[in-house]
Amino acid sequence: MIRDARPEDAEAICTIYNDAVQNSTAIWNEILVDAENRRAWIAERQAAGFPVLVWDEDGQALGYASFGPFRPHDGYRLTVEHSVYVHPDHRSGGKGAQLMEALIARARAEGFHVMVAAIDAANIGSIRLHARLGFADVGVMRQVGKKFGRWLDLALMQLLLDDRPQP
Repeated sequence: MIRDARPEDAEAICTIYNDAVQNSTAIWNEILVDAENRRAWIAERQAAGFPVLVWDEDGQALGYASFGPFRPHDGYRLTVEHSVYVHPDHRSGGKGAQLMEALIARARAEGFHVMVAAIDAANIGSIRLHARLGFADVGVMRQVGKKFGRWLDLALMQLLLDDRPQP
């Protein structure tokens, strides 16, 4: 079941986030967080009008997805950038795809025009998932990040959420 995150999901979201920090290049951050940090993040995101969705199985958040501003300037207000993460023990079975589909539906319902994905260019699984969901490749920025002692390339993808000719 996919639902909006609640404060009590912060511990599970923290676990998922920290796993991505420690073991992957899905998040280009090297700083671990605690549950209070994630609780504040959930509250800030939701107070700003942005969703934090969780995959709930028997009351446990096994994955989460969110979107927020792409860039801080007014001209980008109809464009959002998203993130989606699933607990390492539950990555099979399409939870990430279903979270993304729910997030895309939410972005469309809220009137956004474009969703941006910024993905480690070596993460072929994530790139394929986004392509299956209709995201188009728009370029690769070479060596813009670093983690685990190496440079990282950033693949950019975008999904047009509607076909309006004018903003």
